[in-house]
Amino acid sequence: MTTGESAASRYIGRFAPSPTGPLHAGSLVAALASWLDARAHGGQWLVRIEDVDAPRSVPGAAEFILQQLATCGLVPDAPPQWQSARGALYQRALDQLVSQGHAYPCACSRKDIEDAQAALGHARERHAALPYPGTCRHGLHGRVGRSWRFNVTDFKQKWALALDGKSLVAINSVANHLLQWQDRRLGLQQQDVASTVGDFVLRRADGLWAYQLAVVVDDADQGITDVVRGADLADNTPRQILLQQSLGVPTPRYLHTPLVCGDNGEKLSKQNGAQALDLTQPLHALSNAARVLGLPPLAHPNNNCISDALALWVAAWRRNYNGPS
Repeated sequence: MTTGESAASRYIGRFAPSPTGPLHAGSLVAALASWLDARAHGGQWLVRIEDVDAPRSVPGAAEFILQQLATCGLVPDAPPQWQSARGALYQRALDQLVSQGHAYPCACSRKDIEDAQAALGHARERHAALPYPGTCRHGLHGRVGRSWRFNVTDFKQKWALALDGKSLVAINSVANHLLQWQDRRLGLQQQDVASTVGDFVLRRADGLWAYQLAVVVDDADQGITDVVRGADLADNTPRQILLQQSLGVPTPRYLHTPLVCGDNGEKLSKQNGAQALDLTQPLHALSNAARVLGLPPLAHPNNNCISDALALWVAAWRRNYNGPS
């Protein structure tokens, strides 16, 4: 931090793709939005390769994604970081949560969870995971632990008591079991994590680190002040806020961007066959992403100067989001 620079004025943003394949139209929207937000605030823009889920990572995909970003004029301000090299940091965070009593081992399989919820009369909805019923929260009772979970209910109770009667400086609060936070585009958001998700996984049964823990540790370690990402990740935010509070690290500001949907109305993703970006005309791809973000079209659409287009969109973004809230 330079002399005289305050923590409030410092801005560090990031784009964090998973190397499960090339960027597609939807992921370019998120990349462009995060880059524009950093530039509009005079801040830094970082790239983090989220390859913690090794079985799903495609060899060479990370390097290809970085090449795609560079072709679009989106170049990070520091060398990219890979999650696969950061396991020691995640272990340290898990050890801290365990020592605080905020994490516990779990012996349940997915079928165990489905059976437990079925016994309560709850069936799994399409594209939705069943909330964890807390089976192992008070001990394994002779079973062998397979994963590690965050104790949502216990931590929220302790947090609510700690906040009682205090003025909150953070952008979130707990009231009536709802965790509330302010999104810079979506406005006030809230979720009852305990009933919607339950005690969520920190380390999986296969030994891999869960996304929620890895992203919180990485954002804190890199000093991320602002997270700009797709709206499909908005419901991850309350879990991450709980982890941030538990680990004693800052909560970034959040902005969740519109999604690009396919012909079937579902979000474009690599899982549902989204096509890799055609970057034979990179400005055309960028213009499509800018349109999704509500940014103005180019006055001269045949202009192929990427830097001029990006400068136009930075100015427009600054008018729309003229400072972190």
